[in-house]
Amino acid sequence: MPINMSTAPAKPRMRHWLQRSTLAFAMSTAMLAGVYTTAMPSAHAAVTTADFSDLVQQVTPAVARVNVTKTVSEAELAKAQTAELLRQFFGDRLRIPDQAATPAIEHAYGTAFFVTTNGYMLTNHHVVEGADKITVTLNDRTELDATLVGSDERSDVAVLKVSGKQFPALPIGDSNGLKVGEPVLAIGSPFGFDYSASAGIVSAKSRNFSRDTSVPFIQTDVALNPGNSGGPLFNQSGEVIGINSRIFSGTGGYMGLSFSIPIDAAMDIYEQLKTNGEVARAYLGIYPQDIDRNLAEAYNLARPQGALLTRVSPDSPAQKAGLKSGDIILQYNDVQIMRASDLLNLLNRAKPNDAFHVQIQRDGKRMLARGTLAHAPNDVRAQSGDQQDNDIQLGLRLRDLTADEQAELAVDNKTGILVTTVDPTGLAARSGIMAGDVITNFHQKPIKKVTDFSSAISTLPKKGVVTIEVIRQGVPGIIGLRIE
Repeated sequence: MPINMSTAPAKPRMRHWLQRSTLAFAMSTAMLAGVYTTAMPSAHAAVTTADFSDLVQQVTPAVARVNVTKTVSEAELAKAQTAELLRQFFGDRLRIPDQAATPAIEHAYGTAFFVTTNGYMLTNHHVVEGADKITVTLNDRTELDATLVGSDERSDVAVLKVSGKQFPALPIGDSNGLKVGEPVLAIGSPFGFDYSASAGIVSAKSRNFSRDTSVPFIQTDVALNPGNSGGPLFNQSGEVIGINSRIFSGTGGYMGLSFSIPIDAAMDIYEQLKTNGEVARAYLGIYPQDIDRNLAEAYNLARPQGALLTRVSPDSPAQKAGLKSGDIILQYNDVQIMRASDLLNLLNRAKPNDAFHVQIQRDGKRMLARGTLAHAPNDVRAQSGDQQDNDIQLGLRLRDLTADEQAELAVDNKTGILVTTVDPTGLAARSGIMAGDVITNFHQKPIKKVTDFSSAISTLPKKGVVTIEVIRQGVPGIIGLRIE
């Protein structure tokens, strides 16, 4: 017989009301706490905390501390002393340091790791740049002398070699397969604290800083600091997927943004340095830029995508393939191009003499162009020529002019080489030479190639003044370079 709630006993009614009230209170409390779930399908992914404790014990023997010794020049000593004086003057302590106590030797450190069992190691170019002596310290405190096999500034990759066999080489992973949000682990020597581990996630991929770098960096939130440079970045499987290279900081310390060189690009550089001692880069001869909303509308694109060519170098592979200024590259070798950095990343991984085909848009029409990449113009240090018996250090970085740059000078019947970087403490900077200058004559000798400049250095006097003819912003001039 059905029960009428109005005539049911008081206790069952009260118990039923209490049950409903308790359930309603629990549900409302759960909703306020953010943990209320329903039977509806959830879009939230499960979040787990990666445990790297076993991995750290497994890979640590293959990671080493890099100890670098550099001889400090008189100019660098003077610069360091000036900085120290200013720091002491404006800081809490007012003390003039004893100049005689300033060391003539500079010690630096970083991290490296084994990639072969016979002693080949990877680290950063900036860790070993200018080193007079390099040693590595293993986790059992064994210290070994290391030889610099080769170093590449644009990728910031350097290869070291130590004598011995049966070293614990690390497994190499696939950095192309990385996913944003994936847990990663770094091991290194931040601030000299050996074998420090720090974990985080992949924050972004394919980060580019400028044309001076040639790799698409992996961005993470792993805590990296000075000393971590050159160390390995691991995935959860214990495979190396990157080389820790730099941080983004306004203070010199970690601020939540760290960048690593993808191991796929690093191993390509490694093979070239190990085999040839240098890196051969491909050259297309274009100047691309991104497409924004306004340009997309102007060029009748459905959305901002592609690389807009603002300039095509004369006699370059791009010109020979029929590319023109104003073309938009939408695909390179069947890979979609969303922004200019996508195209530059592909070109940086390419080899001279590689064939290429690109899909472009010109005047609202799609078309295909084909060609073959060439060797990139040289970008070498003047110091390679400075290392003569006369030991003259000018502090310059030079490169040969491209074909179109040379064509601009040919109007005035001039040839020359481009100054790309000037050391502010070097002889060249003190004489007034600036980055962007084109050197056309050095010590009464015409300069056509960087090799001409290197040859001219060998004939310089050990003391005195020599002339350098330059073109600065289209205006010719003569500079007196004092050698002392």
